[in-house]
Amino acid sequence: MSSTLPTAATPPPFDPELAAALAVLGETLPSSLTPDMIPILRAGMTNVPSVPDEALSRGGAFQVEERAVPGPDGAPDVSLLICRPAGAVAPLAAVYHTHGGGMITGDNRVGIEGVLDWAQELQLVVVSVEYRLAPEHPHPAPVEDCYAGLVWTAAHAVELGIDPERIIVAGASAGGGLAAALALMARDRGGPALAGQVLICPMLDDRNDTPSSHQMAGLGVWDRTANETGWTALLGDSRGGPDVSPYAAPARATDLSGLPPAFIDVGSAETFRDEDVAYAGAIWRAGGSAELHVWPGGFHGFDLMAPQAAVSQDARAARLRWLRRVLGG
Repeated sequence: MSSTLPTAATPPPFDPELAAALAVLGETLPSSLTPDMIPILRAGMTNVPSVPDEALSRGGAFQVEERAVPGPDGAPDVSLLICRPAGAVAPLAAVYHTHGGGMITGDNRVGIEGVLDWAQELQLVVVSVEYRLAPEHPHPAPVEDCYAGLVWTAAHAVELGIDPERIIVAGASAGGGLAAALALMARDRGGPALAGQVLICPMLDDRNDTPSSHQMAGLGVWDRTANETGWTALLGDSRGGPDVSPYAAPARATDLSGLPPAFIDVGSAETFRDEDVAYAGAIWRAGGSAELHVWPGGFHGFDLMAPQAAVSQDARAARLRWLRRVLGG
């Protein structure tokens, strides 16, 4: 008697609430992205108004400013969006935020609303960095911009009302990959001592060849083709080759010891599932601390695109609980 095992290409199901949202999103948000579509994607984003300072202030709850600070040697200044709780007694813990966008789109206001939710609840300073985008600015420009901003933030902690011993890095998607890279860089360069890293559906592995990347081809948000487009923009012909830096693709790191505690979450029905699970496992094997959540039926960025779904609310609550525990809020 023979039995047939499921193939790696069989996709896991979407959560029913998320599937309904995805059906609507799919009308305007294709799962695949090819290089020729990058200008179109950017043009579409320019038609969406950026979050204004007035909205970021949340009725006076935050003082908002944008500062240009020194970038990497020989590179332009880096812009930091700084949101400080009004009237709070310093020093406060801080979130250094690296935005998503596949390394090819976005600015320091993308994804900031969720981070401000944490900040409002726990009284945190938020510093969100603007970094140069690929393919015009390939690796190492994006991560070096982020690191320069982090070093400046830590050096000016007192001025910003920040407790330098309670700075975490956080980001989603490409921003999650950059946050993971910053933790590696800070460790290796003797940089700021980070209290933690929040990696939300992080983009970690340029090789793009996990079972989940094949399962979700053509499905959901940011599929295998889109992932190849983003990584190739960042790395060019070196993508998938033997010499990719872990500061570009943190999944390439062979030593994950000595890193700050990590919170890692990802959907079960998305490209990045397996690389994110593997990264948590590598941290554990190195003797580190990681809290891993794989949200059942979640597509990439599900909690941003379908915030009212039950699984989205669970994901957001879990992140807040971890932050409260790690930062003592």
